[in-house]
Amino acid sequence: MRFIVIIIFSLFPFFAFAQNANPLARTYQTSFESIDDFKGFYIVPQRFENKTFHEQSSERVRSGKFSHKGVILGAKKPSTRFTNNNHRGYPTIQLYKLEGGAFRTPAKIELWVWLDVKLKKGEWFSFATIDHTKRDIWDPILVNLSDDGFVHLMHVPTNGKAEYIFQTKKIKFPMKKWVKLTIEIHFDKKNGYAKIWQDGQLVSSARVKKGNGFLTQAHFGLYAPPSLTSGVVFNDDLIIKELNK
Repeated sequence: MRFIVIIIFSLFPFFAFAQNANPLARTYQTSFESIDDFKGFYIVPQRFENKTFHEQSSERVRSGKFSHKGVILGAKKPSTRFTNNNHRGYPTIQLYKLEGGAFRTPAKIELWVWLDVKLKKGEWFSFATIDHTKRDIWDPILVNLSDDGFVHLMHVPTNGKAEYIFQTKKIKFPMKKWVKLTIEIHFDKKNGYAKIWQDGQLVSSARVKKGNGFLTQAHFGLYAPPSLTSGVVFNDDLIIKELNK
């Protein structure tokens, strides 16, 4: 039991909770160098249902000594109407638990991703899940990779929908290299929006009709449908910051 505890608490590193030049804007930043980054947040258990594994890794990094690694070990039973059997391997970032509470939107998220996965027709991979609630059952916006290779928003403008202002059909996501994803999100029932840039190029944008101006919690890392039998993803150099527009 002592060995298991050591593994869990060595998974996730370096945390910086800093102020921007604007004293009213806050920033959360991690390069996955210390478990303290996620102190008090929910972390998906190791070997989740024996099909998903995630850890701090020095195998492939963009900066520092470590990154976050997620691995799919085999297919799971299909999800049902009442049970979500998706692959999960990530720490959550529950901003509402921090001093000062949830971040105001618009907010900007920057994340570096290295991905190796093969998607069959109808399958997807999720890079980010971004929420405006404080519940265990979220009402999020997702940043997904489609089976035809394009990064896109999901659950926009409301849950279950995929209605876009713009969606690329030219800029595909490259496998087995570090890619920078930049997300701008504003949770607001009237004027909300979400945008994604891939290595500086806009790839998806949509209206958002949910929330009340706050980004409460998010997760990155490994989130994918149960049908996937294999795959690996690395995350590094994550920044979440208020824009105070």
